Amino acid sequence: MRILRHLIGWIAVVWLAAPSLSPSPRAQSQEAGSATLPRVFLYATGGTISNRTGGRLTVDELIKTLPNLDQRVRAEGEQFSNVASTALTLDQWLELSRRINDRFKKDAGLSGVVVTTGTDTLEELAYFLHLTVRDERPVVVVGSMRDPSTTGYEGPANLEDGFRVAADPAARGLGTLVVLNDEINSARDVTKTDSHRLDTFDSRSYGVLGRVIDRVMIVRKPVRRHTAQSEFDVASIKALPRVDVILTYQGAPADLIRASVDAGAKGIVMAGAGAAALSGNQREGTDYAVEKGVFIVSTTRTGSGNIAVGRGNATSRRISGDDLQPVKARILLMLALTRTEQPEEIQRIFREY
Repeated sequence: MRILRHLIGWIAVVWLAAPSLSPSPRAQSQEAGSATLPRVFLYATGGTISNRTGGRLTVDELIKTLPNLDQRVRAEGEQFSNVASTALTLDQWLELSRRINDRFKKDAGLSGVVVTTGTDTLEELAYFLHLTVRDERPVVVVGSMRDPSTTGYEGPANLEDGFRVAADPAARGLGTLVVLNDEINSARDVTKTDSHRLDTFDSRSYGVLGRVIDRVMIVRKPVRRHTAQSEFDVASIKALPRVDVILTYQGAPADLIRASVDAGAKGIVMAGAGAAALSGNQREGTDYAVEKGVFIVSTTRTGSGNIAVGRGNATSRRISGDDLQPVKARILLMLALTRTEQPEEIQRIFREY
């Protein structure tokens, strides 16, 4: 009995002296804090932001360029692709939009999504997602003008800003956003304006939606239909119809328009001079297109300004592109043609989006 009492006492002393197996109050606090951080999912598609000398950064490596990110958000990621933005196909656009829609549908606790891509066609992918991701939560598209092997590489700063915006409740309902150079722009309005400068993305006369400074600051909101209010459902779209963009210039020929029609285009966006003026014998080309049942959308090559609805004649398949840049009018027409071939309906779509 005496030996048993000594043994029990010895066990008690050892147990009291041993380090606690329970987390310390500080560790418990850190764990609880991490659990309350917003969750953001990153789809990496490639582009200059990942294009270092000797090989492209993976999605995990991109996240690791942000050592303090875990203090702001809980980040996850997927390597969707790892190519230049110009190498992405329209089928990949559809697939990416489907994946984002599916993730939002299955994960109600997700705060937002970030997409990395190359800046050359960033505005096109962003606008496509703006029209086809049907959720109030933000999709933020980011990239960089300098690659990871270059002095002054700004990729991590843009990526961190993208995560911050995607995680912020103020970004809900704004559609797809383009975040670079500490600025927040609407995917509908923004365009690349310079081949090298860091402040290349600009929303023309409309201005930024906001900025990323000590906080995410939103100063205006888009009013056109997008995302959660969009009628375009990628789940039912098998392929996007061919739509070409043709530029107006002095003495431009009609044969380029005819060639586009004969090659199977369902629509042509004319990037016209001034308020959509044509030159040379381009009018003969657009007449040929309309006779063949092809839609002609009038836009301006100037970079800003709208085309009055009266400029086109919707009953004859001549549509006003409103104030959309030619490459974005192409995207909207491709999606519109998956819904209808009624000229009045397509003109409505250009008014509303």
